[in-house]
Amino acid sequence: MEQTLPLMLRARASKTPEIIIQYYKNKDEKYRSITYGQFYETMCFAAAGLLELGVKRGDRVGLVADNRQEWMVADFAVLSVGASDVPRGCDITSQEIVYILGLTACEVVFAENQKQTEKILSCKNDLPVLKTLITFDPVDNKTEADAKAAGIEIIYFASLIAMGHKREAMHPGEVEKEIEKGNGEETATIIFTSGTTGEPKGVVLCHRNFMCQLPYFSLIFELKPGDIWLSMLPVWHVYERLMEYAIFYFSTTIAYSKPIASILMDDFRTIRPHWMVSVPRIWEAIMDGINRNIRSKNIFSKKIFDFAAAGSMMYTYFKDKTFCLLPNFHGRIRPIDSVIGFFPWLLLLPARGLAQVIVFNKILKGLGGRLKAGISGGGSLPAKVDLFFNSIGLRLQEGYGLTETAPLVSVRQYKRSRRGTIGQVMPNAEVKIIGKKEKTLPPGKNGIIFVKGPQVMKGYYQKPELTAAVLSEDGWFNTGDIGMRTYNNELRITGRAKDTIVLRGGENVEPVPIECKLRESPYIQQCMVIGQDQKYIAAIIIPWQQQIMDFAAEHSIPIVDYELLLQQPEINELISTEVSGNISQKNGFKPYERIYKFVLVPKPFEQGKELSGKGELIRKKIGDMYAKEINKLFK
Repeated sequence: MEQTLPLMLRARASKTPEIIIQYYKNKDEKYRSITYGQFYETMCFAAAGLLELGVKRGDRVGLVADNRQEWMVADFAVLSVGASDVPRGCDITSQEIVYILGLTACEVVFAENQKQTEKILSCKNDLPVLKTLITFDPVDNKTEADAKAAGIEIIYFASLIAMGHKREAMHPGEVEKEIEKGNGEETATIIFTSGTTGEPKGVVLCHRNFMCQLPYFSLIFELKPGDIWLSMLPVWHVYERLMEYAIFYFSTTIAYSKPIASILMDDFRTIRPHWMVSVPRIWEAIMDGINRNIRSKNIFSKKIFDFAAAGSMMYTYFKDKTFCLLPNFHGRIRPIDSVIGFFPWLLLLPARGLAQVIVFNKILKGLGGRLKAGISGGGSLPAKVDLFFNSIGLRLQEGYGLTETAPLVSVRQYKRSRRGTIGQVMPNAEVKIIGKKEKTLPPGKNGIIFVKGPQVMKGYYQKPELTAAVLSEDGWFNTGDIGMRTYNNELRITGRAKDTIVLRGGENVEPVPIECKLRESPYIQQCMVIGQDQKYIAAIIIPWQQQIMDFAAEHSIPIVDYELLLQQPEINELISTEVSGNISQKNGFKPYERIYKFVLVPKPFEQGKELSGKGELIRKKIGDMYAKEINKLFK
């Protein structure tokens, strides 16, 4: 196996030069394509252009852009000259630009468009080493003049390739020699994730971290060269990044789409993909869209669908029982399962086949008609969504991982996909479940998940103390997640020891900075942000009683008792204004960090109950105490 990502790409381009590597859209929103051979040639010219700019082995190059065809060209170009990229999406804030690009001392940065260029230029005083911005899209004359005045050169991506073409003519084979110098231990990327204090942590991943996982994708999918993947996830996230490397490893094809219902469904019909990688929120949206479409038809069609779906769900359960596809956490006796499940499965088989032909094939045709399976990650897949797609004949393979594990720890295999788990542990990884007193726990017991293997990060960039806190000297990484193992070496997540909230769309939200900002309001005494595996963020808020009473008196709001006062619309509107004013993009928060709903609680959190001895929130306990109120927030 090749040791580095550029060596892998070169081997595939040599073996399958005519296979399409990317489908992408231009401004006319129509798909264009590029082959492996064309992609590799363009990438080499971009790499030569970087050499012309003085980028050398060991340098770090910023990459601030969203999904687009040029992203992977830039990525491989940076890696080919022995540098590493520091990626971030267009939702990056000015504060993050200063911290991330400043800490990594990026002299050269790719920027997607004028907006990102302006954002980076506004931070120039805090980025003294920045010399060159390479923009994918053109910028206006004023922006170019501002950059020049700041001592920064702006180069268009097309110009970079032209520079590389010239340099390659003068120094033939130079990029190839640089590619051959690479080794698996060289840093490929530094991906910054938010910390609990709001200060991002740079996860250092080398070529080996990615390359060690790629051969095992043959266990996850039955891939053939030229198979098409539909993708719409942010490529700077490690989840999508690994998937795109795997797509290239097997000489398959990626088609870029967007997570917008109308665009996505049109792209399904145009591209007719074989596979799709996404997050739970997208799968749920597709399911809801199918259900809405069925409900919009006549009552007869709806009744047929409901009957077919109910029968198919029963069929799926008994099929899984018969063929040992139910998770085994507590020592299931598989032969007994098979005997119990066999006859119901056999009886339901003809009806299931008829439902597939009459009902479900029409649904799958709306998804292009060739979709074999999808992988879901970046958050917990709701059981109803999982069962729905399995029932209509589309397998969903849920996976689990972290940026620190590049990211894959476990994933359901194509032929042994067991719902209710996040799949089998990858063959090259070790996992242990640790309970109290650092004792390794058997299957079916809850504990902290620890991972060891070649996909585990080198550490956090320039943060040895944070690295030591999660990564032992013998290579065991503390994921901070609570879970259990099955007897088949599969995993299930049951909670999170760390505070990070992962939304259904895969976005990571750190609650502490949001809570700190909320408490700046003169009306908010305490709060806890919630939203794990949900579509949006919500909060439990304890107002300052005296300030609320004073506000009510000033605005002639009747006061019977304090608890009833908190239910008044004027008080809820007051808190809503405070919440939206504090948690806003103006204050550095991203749109998905916005609090959509909240509940007002009259009684403050107490030390020894909801608060620890240090005064910190005991999140699980609060979640249990206010489970009823929390459930209402997400209905």
